[in-house]
Amino acid sequence: MPVDINRLTEGWLELESDPGLFTLLLEDFGVKGVQVEEIYDLQKSLEGPVYGFIFLFRWIEERRSRRKVVEQDESFVKDEEIVNNIFFAQQVVPNSCATHALLSVLLNCPNIHLGTTLSRLKMHTSGMCPENKGWAIGNTPELACAHNSHAMPQAKRRQDKNTGVSTGRFTGEAFHFVSYVPINGRLFELDGLKPYPMDHGPWKEHEEWTEQFRRVITDRLGMATGEQLQDIRFNLMAVVPDRRLAISHKLTMLKTNRQIVLEALQQLVKLSHQDGSGGTDKSSHDVDKEKQYDKRNKTEDENGVSAKTEIEESTATIPTITVERNNDSTVGIDESVSSISSGKTESK
Repeated sequence: MPVDINRLTEGWLELESDPGLFTLLLEDFGVKGVQVEEIYDLQKSLEGPVYGFIFLFRWIEERRSRRKVVEQDESFVKDEEIVNNIFFAQQVVPNSCATHALLSVLLNCPNIHLGTTLSRLKMHTSGMCPENKGWAIGNTPELACAHNSHAMPQAKRRQDKNTGVSTGRFTGEAFHFVSYVPINGRLFELDGLKPYPMDHGPWKEHEEWTEQFRRVITDRLGMATGEQLQDIRFNLMAVVPDRRLAISHKLTMLKTNRQIVLEALQQLVKLSHQDGSGGTDKSSHDVDKEKQYDKRNKTEDENGVSAKTEIEESTATIPTITVERNNDSTVGIDESVSSISSGKTESK
């Protein structure tokens, strides 16, 4: 038997449709790496992956015409095995539709860090019928406490279990949250006030599931036919990966790249200094060689000048010989010339 929800959590309070509030609620649930952001333009493409959409609209019971009921009945998934194997919970606790909408997205996505509370809830409710899953949500005090901690102080408690919709704080009008989630290649609408989940079919090949959602939601709002609803009081939010993680990862990458560039620059400066000192040594060596070459040339020049001077001096000491044309002195002259040529001439 389910516990009395009034005694367990003193009732659930209404929540505002605010993406920041929903993100904080996720964190209180223990979920990591996920945030909620608001969608302002349905024609604008979405960046990055999307886990699911949460749609808030004003609940009008009279909107369900006979044709609408027939269309919905055709879209209902009544296969018990399919329904029990996805997380679809009937809303049995008043004012809990915001938490229901979040859980319908989170517990149907395989790659989300759910934390201890939601992981335990998912495991415990596996294979349960939608009604029992709704009671499991209502009997989880951690969810009720986190939910109520983000409610406005003026929010009214609604203990009437015959209706599960939230009312506006000032007008008394009812507003309701539903979820759109991709499951096994098909788009599902999960509304805790309906008996079964609704199957909106698969999306086209080579396109994202968000394109199928765009067609469904524009048709629901009457934008596809140009007959928009008179009531524009609706809100659309997307459950997406935490942008802060992507930005932090990008910042880490930039810091790493900056460090690599700085180290490379330091290596280049170090190598240029080594090349500069090596070039200076080479220049000094060349200067020394040039000095040695100049000194040798100077020494050779000096030696050449000395030799020349000695030759000139030795030449200057050679006596002048007057040759007389006598037949008797021919032999003496020849001997003198021979002596001069051999450098052995002596002065008289």
